[in-house]
Amino acid sequence: MTPNYPTQVSILEVGPRDGLQNEAQTIPLQAKTDFIHALAKAGLTRIEAGSFVSPKWVPQMADSAEVFKGISRLPGVTYSALTPNDKGMQAALESGVDEVAIFAAASEAFSMRNINCSIAESLKRFETVMQMANDNGMKVRGYLSCVMGCPYEGEILPDKVAEVTKTLLDMGCYEVSLGDTIGVGTPGHTHRLFDTLLEDIDVSKLAAHFHDTYGQALANLVVALQYGVNTIDSAAGGLGGCPYAAGASGNVATEDVVYMLNGMGIETGVNLNAVLAASNAMFGHLERQATSRTYTAMLAKCNRSY
Repeated sequence: MTPNYPTQVSILEVGPRDGLQNEAQTIPLQAKTDFIHALAKAGLTRIEAGSFVSPKWVPQMADSAEVFKGISRLPGVTYSALTPNDKGMQAALESGVDEVAIFAAASEAFSMRNINCSIAESLKRFETVMQMANDNGMKVRGYLSCVMGCPYEGEILPDKVAEVTKTLLDMGCYEVSLGDTIGVGTPGHTHRLFDTLLEDIDVSKLAAHFHDTYGQALANLVVALQYGVNTIDSAAGGLGGCPYAAGASGNVATEDVVYMLNGMGIETGVNLNAVLAASNAMFGHLERQATSRTYTAMLAKCNRSY
């Protein structure tokens, strides 16, 4: 295939939600809002700031309403949240969320283990959320987990991914984020996936959300970029993981994505040093080192904190 690299990529920063939700320790509200402010000032114009899910299942996101009320919003920045049901959607509306996201899986086993229902049942649950969003003029994004592999089923066929992706788009999602949730994908997987998806789906409706468990995320992103994908999900410092998949590491690091895209001459509008500073502050609260290779290399090179 002839590469169809985009000239510009939109990075959706998922660190404050997908990244922090798996942390065991309690993170102060001020640290979360400071993190979001720093990311926005770094030029990230799409930030997933929280999740309106049951605090019983995701205690780290219990203060999402306070997070949205506590942030100072920059013009031109979209602050989004995950909403699993109509109760969560109502909370998002009351908190002034700009955009919401729903989620499904390409694996039946993962869907059952994650949210205790089949894929079809999970999508049915979102009908009310979609209606509420439509009534309030709010955009809805779709997340699709396990697009290249499942911890319970193994490899997932691209045809299944295409089927659920089309259903999410038909429901009204403006974009579907393709999640390699446990980070098992390779460039070969990625080629096969997009060869199948682009038979019936416009590439402008797809985003890449790749985890870096086996160190393949950047290589997989290059393949996605070759197909014309121009939206990438990433987390500052490489925050994140998957509680349902032992050994699954975090999201691909925003610093590593920006460094790579800068080298490819692809515009992002993101200030790399400012993202490093945001990561440095958050990992200071977590009292551990970021997994971003760019963060580690630049910190060592300058021999100082950003």
